[in-house]
Amino acid sequence: MAGKVPEGYVRVRSYLRRKPAPGRKKMSGWSIAAIVAGVWLWGQVVGFGESTDTPAHSPAPSLSQPASR
Repeated sequence: MAGKVPEGYVRVRSYLRRKPAPGRKKMSGWSIAAIVAGVWLWGQVVGFGESTDTPAHSPAPSLSQPASR
């Protein structure tokens, strides 16, 4: 049991465990889900530029018959 531990591993109780790599942090699944939900909510509230700045079409009145009394 007192064998030599390979480099990059640490002995934990009765088994070997790989040491975590320094400086590299993984993004958790909950963080990714929160970012996706935030982008989706932002799109619902503010929108992603679906609306264009063209004025709404207003129909021009046509002269069909003159109003007479």
